[in-house]
Amino acid sequence: MKLELALPVLGLLLCVADTVAQQNPDTVAQQNPFTVVISKTKVTLTCPLDEGVTWKKEGQDLKITDSIYEIEEYESSKNDGEYTCGATGNPLKLHLKAKVCESCEELDVLTVAGVIIADLLITLGVLILVYYFSKNRKGRVGGSAGVHPRGQKMVRPPPVPNPDYEPIRKGQREVYAGLQSRGF
Repeated sequence: MKLELALPVLGLLLCVADTVAQQNPDTVAQQNPFTVVISKTKVTLTCPLDEGVTWKKEGQDLKITDSIYEIEEYESSKNDGEYTCGATGNPLKLHLKAKVCESCEELDVLTVAGVIIADLLITLGVLILVYYFSKNRKGRVGGSAGVHPRGQKMVRPPPVPNPDYEPIRKGQREVYAGLQSRGF
Protein backbone atom coordinates (compact mmCIF):
# COMPACT_ATOMS: atom_id res chain seq x y z
CA MET A 1 0.00 0.00 0.00
CA LYS A 2 2.84 2.40 0.83
CA LEU A 3 4.55 1.69 -2.49
CA GLU A 4 1.40 2.54 -4.41
CA LEU A 5 1.37 5.97 -2.75
CA ALA A 6 5.12 6.55 -2.94
CA LEU A 7 5.51 6.09 -6.71
CA PRO A 8 3.13 8.91 -7.77
CA VAL A 9 4.65 11.23 -5.16
CA LEU A 10 8.15 10.42 -6.43
CA GLY A 11 7.05 11.11 -10.02
CA LEU A 12 5.56 14.46 -8.98
CA LEU A 13 8.79 15.44 -7.19
CA LEU A 14 10.85 14.57 -10.26
CA CYS A 15 8.61 16.76 -12.45
CA VAL A 16 8.96 19.69 -10.03
CA ALA A 17 12.75 19.26 -9.85
CA ASP A 18 12.99 19.16 -13.65
CA THR A 19 10.93 22.34 -13.98
CA VAL A 20 13.10 24.16 -11.44
CA ALA A 21 16.29 22.99 -13.15
CA GLN A 22 15.07 24.28 -16.53
CA GLN A 23 14.39 27.73 -15.06
CA ASN A 24 17.80 27.96 -13.36
CA PRO A 25 20.32 30.00 -15.44
CA ASP A 26 23.23 27.89 -14.09
CA THR A 27 22.05 24.97 -16.19
CA VAL A 28 22.88 26.65 -19.51
CA ALA A 29 25.95 24.41 -19.84
CA GLN A 30 23.87 21.29 -19.17
CA GLN A 31 21.27 22.25 -21.79
CA ASN A 32 23.86 23.35 -24.34
CA PRO A 33 27.10 21.45 -23.58
CA PHE A 34 30.52 21.85 -25.15
CA THR A 35 30.86 20.57 -28.69
CA VAL A 36 34.10 18.79 -29.58
CA VAL A 37 34.76 17.91 -33.23
CA ILE A 38 37.82 15.86 -34.20
CA SER A 39 38.87 15.67 -37.84
CA LYS A 40 42.24 14.04 -38.54
CA THR A 41 44.62 16.30 -36.53
CA LYS A 42 42.25 19.25 -36.14
CA VAL A 43 40.20 19.62 -32.92
CA THR A 44 37.44 22.22 -32.69
CA LEU A 45 35.95 23.22 -29.32
CA THR A 46 32.69 25.18 -29.18
CA CYS A 47 31.69 26.97 -25.98
CA PRO A 48 27.97 26.86 -25.13
CA LEU A 49 28.00 30.55 -24.14
CA ASP A 50 27.76 33.23 -26.79
CA GLU A 51 28.68 36.41 -24.88
CA GLY A 52 31.86 37.33 -23.03
CA VAL A 53 33.75 34.21 -23.98
CA THR A 54 37.39 33.91 -23.02
CA TRP A 55 39.29 30.67 -23.39
CA LYS A 56 41.84 29.43 -20.87
CA LYS A 57 43.93 26.29 -20.72
CA GLU A 58 45.10 25.16 -17.29
CA GLY A 59 44.44 28.72 -16.02
CA GLN A 60 46.50 30.49 -18.72
CA ASP A 61 44.67 32.88 -21.05
CA LEU A 62 44.60 31.77 -24.71
CA LYS A 63 43.65 35.27 -26.02
CA ILE A 64 40.65 33.96 -27.95
CA THR A 65 37.31 35.75 -27.55
CA ASP A 66 35.30 33.72 -30.05
CA SER A 67 33.01 30.89 -28.90
CA ILE A 68 34.86 28.50 -31.24
CA TYR A 69 38.45 27.47 -30.48
CA GLU A 70 40.32 25.49 -33.14
CA ILE A 71 43.55 23.54 -32.64
CA GLU A 72 45.00 22.84 -36.09
CA GLU A 73 47.81 20.39 -35.19
CA TYR A 74 46.62 18.65 -32.03
CA GLU A 75 49.26 16.79 -30.02
CA SER A 76 48.27 14.84 -26.92
CA SER A 77 51.34 15.77 -24.90
CA LYS A 78 50.94 19.48 -25.62
CA ASN A 79 47.17 20.04 -25.90
CA ASP A 80 45.57 17.63 -23.41
CA GLY A 81 44.24 19.27 -20.27
CA GLU A 82 41.47 21.38 -18.76
CA TYR A 83 39.94 24.12 -20.90
CA THR A 84 37.61 26.80 -19.55
CA CYS A 85 35.42 29.23 -21.43
CA GLY A 86 33.02 31.92 -20.38
CA ALA A 87 33.07 34.86 -18.04
CA THR A 88 35.74 35.12 -15.36
CA GLY A 89 33.20 34.83 -12.56
CA ASN A 90 31.49 31.61 -13.73
CA PRO A 91 33.61 29.73 -16.29
CA LEU A 92 32.57 26.40 -17.82
CA LYS A 93 35.18 23.62 -17.64
CA LEU A 94 36.05 20.87 -20.10
CA HIS A 95 38.75 18.26 -19.64
CA LEU A 96 40.08 17.35 -23.09
CA LYS A 97 42.02 14.21 -23.90
CA ALA A 98 41.71 13.29 -27.56
CA LYS A 99 43.43 10.88 -29.92
CA VAL A 100 44.04 12.07 -33.47
CA CYS A 101 45.75 10.61 -36.52
CA GLU A 102 46.75 11.94 -39.93
CA SER A 103 45.90 8.85 -41.96
CA CYS A 104 42.39 8.32 -40.54
CA GLU A 105 39.47 8.33 -42.93
CA GLU A 106 36.08 9.64 -41.91
CA LEU A 107 33.04 7.66 -42.96
CA ASP A 108 29.57 9.06 -43.11
CA VAL A 109 26.54 7.19 -41.82
CA LEU A 110 25.35 6.13 -45.29
CA THR A 111 28.67 4.46 -46.10
CA VAL A 112 28.70 2.49 -42.85
CA ALA A 113 25.05 1.49 -43.28
CA GLY A 114 25.76 0.40 -46.88
CA VAL A 115 28.66 -1.80 -45.80
CA ILE A 116 26.57 -3.44 -43.07
CA ILE A 117 23.59 -4.05 -45.38
CA ALA A 118 25.83 -5.46 -48.14
CA ASP A 119 27.48 -7.80 -45.63
CA LEU A 120 24.08 -9.03 -44.43
CA LEU A 121 22.88 -9.62 -48.01
CA ILE A 122 26.02 -11.58 -48.92
CA THR A 123 25.69 -13.69 -45.77
CA LEU A 124 22.01 -14.35 -46.53
CA GLY A 125 22.91 -15.38 -50.10
CA VAL A 126 25.54 -17.84 -48.86
CA LEU A 127 23.03 -19.31 -46.39
CA ILE A 128 20.44 -19.77 -49.14
CA LEU A 129 23.00 -21.49 -51.41
CA VAL A 130 24.12 -23.84 -48.63
CA TYR A 131 20.50 -24.69 -47.81
CA TYR A 132 19.64 -25.31 -51.47
CA PHE A 133 22.60 -27.62 -52.15
CA SER A 134 22.28 -29.52 -48.86
CA LYS A 135 18.54 -30.01 -49.42
CA ASN A 136 19.13 -31.81 -52.75
CA ARG A 137 21.63 -34.24 -51.21
CA LYS A 138 19.48 -35.24 -48.24
CA GLY A 139 17.59 -38.19 -49.81
CA ARG A 140 20.48 -39.81 -51.68
CA VAL A 141 22.07 -43.03 -50.48
CA GLY A 142 25.54 -43.44 -51.78
CA GLY A 143 28.74 -45.21 -51.01
CA SER A 144 29.83 -42.62 -48.51
CA ALA A 145 31.61 -43.79 -45.36
CA GLY A 146 29.48 -44.65 -42.38
CA VAL A 147 26.21 -44.96 -44.31
CA HIS A 148 24.65 -48.42 -44.49
CA PRO A 149 21.63 -49.18 -46.63
CA ARG A 150 18.42 -50.06 -44.86
CA GLY A 151 17.54 -53.68 -44.23
CA GLN A 152 21.07 -54.90 -43.60
CA LYS A 153 22.26 -55.21 -40.05
CA MET A 154 25.78 -54.29 -39.29
CA VAL A 155 27.91 -57.36 -38.61
CA ARG A 156 30.72 -56.86 -36.14
CA PRO A 157 34.07 -58.33 -36.98
CA PRO A 158 35.55 -60.78 -34.46
CA PRO A 159 37.71 -59.26 -31.75
CA VAL A 160 41.44 -59.17 -32.28
CA PRO A 161 43.03 -62.03 -30.30
CA ASN A 162 45.45 -61.00 -27.58
CA PRO A 163 47.90 -63.77 -26.64
CA ASP A 164 48.62 -62.24 -23.21
CA TYR A 165 45.06 -62.70 -22.03
CA GLU A 166 44.04 -65.96 -23.60
CA PRO A 167 41.35 -67.85 -21.69
CA ILE A 168 42.22 -71.13 -19.96
CA ARG A 169 41.07 -74.07 -22.04
CA LYS A 170 39.89 -77.29 -20.48
CA GLY A 171 42.77 -79.43 -21.69
CA GLN A 172 45.57 -77.06 -20.64
CA ARG A 173 45.08 -76.66 -16.90
CA GLU A 174 48.41 -78.34 -16.10
CA VAL A 175 50.28 -75.24 -17.35
CA TYR A 176 48.74 -73.23 -14.57
CA ALA A 177 48.67 -76.03 -11.95
CA GLY A 178 52.32 -75.47 -11.06
CA LEU A 179 51.63 -71.99 -9.81
CA GLN A 180 50.92 -72.13 -6.14
CA SER A 181 50.06 -69.28 -3.91
CA ARG A 182 53.00 -68.42 -1.77
CA GLY A 183 52.36 -66.83 1.54
CA PHE A 184 54.00 -63.50 1.99
